[in-house]
Amino acid sequence: MIETLPRREREVFEILCRLEQGTAAAVRQAMAGAPSDSAVRTLLTRLEAKGLVGHHSEGATYVYAPVPHPEAVAAGALNRLVDTFFAGSAASAATALLGLTKRLKPDELAALERAIRNARERGS
Repeated sequence: MIETLPRREREVFEILCRLEQGTAAAVRQAMAGAPSDSAVRTLLTRLEAKGLVGHHSEGATYVYAPVPHPEAVAAGALNRLVDTFFAGSAASAATALLGLTKRLKPDELAALERAIRNARERGS
């Protein structure tokens, strides 16, 4: 459903995923070409009506958070990216991602080595 959202609603949802939670003011501050405060609140209300965002109150302030688990949203977005730009090849996508960084941290290298080892064991 995320991919069918209008551009501004998707932007607000992605900001909340990145922040994990935030007030309308925090979302507005993170937006490109920030719209008015009332426009941001309207976008948040629309996302809430669609079941993508929830809120709780901290005093008089609403704090919003994405309802779907951000990792699940990220996995879906990554699958679409791999299918669209890398013809479904996770290896091609991983190679391209690794080319974006100049240096990997030791823990990142270890995680990649584990992932490759696990893929080999699964017979992938």
